[in-house]
Amino acid sequence: MCGIVGAFTIDGSVVPDLVRGLRTLEYRGYDSAGIGVVVDGELLVTRRAGRLAELESALANDPLPRSAVGIGHTRWATHGEPTDANAHPHTDATGRIALVHNGVIENAQELRKSLEAAGVVLHSETDTEVLAHLIGRRIVSGVDALEAVRQSLAEVTGYYALALLVRGVDGEPTRLLCARHGPPLCIGRAADSSWIGSDVLALLPHTNDFQYLEDGDVAELTARDVRIFDRRGKDVERPIRVVEWTPESAEKGGYEHYMLKEIHEQPDVLARTIAGRLRPATGDVELGGDGWSDDRLRSIQRVQIVACGTALHAGLIARYMIEGLARVAVDIDFASEFRYRDPVIAPHTMALAISQSGETADTLGAMRLAAQLGARATSICNVIGSTVVRESEATILTEAGPEIGVASTKAFTAQVVAAYLLAVRLGRANGSIDAARGRVLLEELKRLRPRLDTLLAPEVEDHVRELADRHRNVKGFFFLGRGINYPVALEGALKLKEISYLHAEGYPAGEMKHGPIALVEPDLTTVVVNAVGSVAEKSRSNIEQVKARGGRVISVGSDAASHELAEEGIVVPDSSEWLSPVLNVIPLQLLAYHIADLRGCDIDKPRNLAKSVTVE
Repeated sequence: MCGIVGAFTIDGSVVPDLVRGLRTLEYRGYDSAGIGVVVDGELLVTRRAGRLAELESALANDPLPRSAVGIGHTRWATHGEPTDANAHPHTDATGRIALVHNGVIENAQELRKSLEAAGVVLHSETDTEVLAHLIGRRIVSGVDALEAVRQSLAEVTGYYALALLVRGVDGEPTRLLCARHGPPLCIGRAADSSWIGSDVLALLPHTNDFQYLEDGDVAELTARDVRIFDRRGKDVERPIRVVEWTPESAEKGGYEHYMLKEIHEQPDVLARTIAGRLRPATGDVELGGDGWSDDRLRSIQRVQIVACGTALHAGLIARYMIEGLARVAVDIDFASEFRYRDPVIAPHTMALAISQSGETADTLGAMRLAAQLGARATSICNVIGSTVVRESEATILTEAGPEIGVASTKAFTAQVVAAYLLAVRLGRANGSIDAARGRVLLEELKRLRPRLDTLLAPEVEDHVRELADRHRNVKGFFFLGRGINYPVALEGALKLKEISYLHAEGYPAGEMKHGPIALVEPDLTTVVVNAVGSVAEKSRSNIEQVKARGGRVISVGSDAASHELAEEGIVVPDSSEWLSPVLNVIPLQLLAYHIADLRGCDIDKPRNLAKSVTVE
């Protein structure tokens, strides 16, 4: 969850680059931030509780000297409150090392007691400081820094990504090391510099060439060289992967918030996700690689989807698509529940992990468990070098580009479109979809982009903002949907609660009478998502039932009869029912955004949340 940056350069000062990297990574945690550098053999650390601006202010008032090597950190608290003392980097007792860490050391209390019994004084509540002392004590006793890291990590139970500076003594050079087990960590390679980052986004101003550490790896960086060692201490090469994103793709581009920019990027995301993949002549889809071939897919009798949060909602839509189009049975689980419920995997099962970052801890763990139980590991993911992609037999890359806003928007629509492509490919492979029907399905997908553009027109957004203004102070929200739009209701509720802090719940509309209807009153707004299709009439009945009890209803979708019944509505262009979620979610994203904006909430950095959940 926390963000790590590190740099070793031939010359110059790394401090401005570290701050810039932390600014890019602040979406990963914004409880505190800090930087450590070595200057003339002295280890210097500046750290502050609060947003990155607090650290920037401290550095403006008391600048760190120029240094060619340093590390930085932005924190999402797991152990200890957000205070200056708990901010990273943490140092050992002698000031030989400074360490930053993302993850959780599960046996930290046991290790802390052991250190305190040996006379070590700890100054924070964090698990990270424990690790700094373990490594530092070994280095001071004469153990080489790399070996000290290996030996110390052997004592640790838990998961981590870490970077550390080791101050040289008696003419020894400063050393920059890093290690990974669980949370992501990558190394950027340039001609006269080497870089460490939790995410490539922080390093794009310096390079597009990256190496991704595997679990158990320990690496040492100099300005012109990187050495990586596996968990056995063996010197290994990790492939260099070229990431085509640009630094500008991680900027706001004139929008007030990243979230609004990313909402408006969705027509382009759709175009990139389907580009080069449609085969209209055969009514089929080309997903690339043998993993999506007819031979591999014909044997699939069941799909097990694992995901978390917004990606889980995309997975629920994928279930409707895969079962309805490809006629293959689908199970779906919260990844956090799947990995701990002793699941049973049927023969000929494809495990489908859905993740924006490809580093979500529970999703990765669930995919690994499914593979151990005999399933084929596949994925829908947005990051080419991520762990989920590297451990999958086959992947559909969503081409959403960097998503900075904590509340996911464009990644969700890309995942839904990728699921549609998978359903068509699977149906064509197993014969459930013939060429003629395949051509119709692809044509419907090709017609989607101009309809997305229509939903993002200024007059539509102005109308949504007016609705938001009228409903921003209600007691709470119900979001109701049926069939393939039930997950859209879940996603609409999640977006609203994430960034506005209003209570919101999504329900399958048919379940409203089984309890939730008791909460209907004028001060609770019900949003009904309803597209023209097989269950439209049923959803209209739900609107009537809410109105009969004095509830206020906003209708969202292409069903004109629903808009006539509701007090207020957002008209969505017509489409096939299968693709209606891609359109229907846009007004819900805008509604959440404008309610949060009118309430003065911090939209891109909502409280208590971080973008990439790399710890349990």
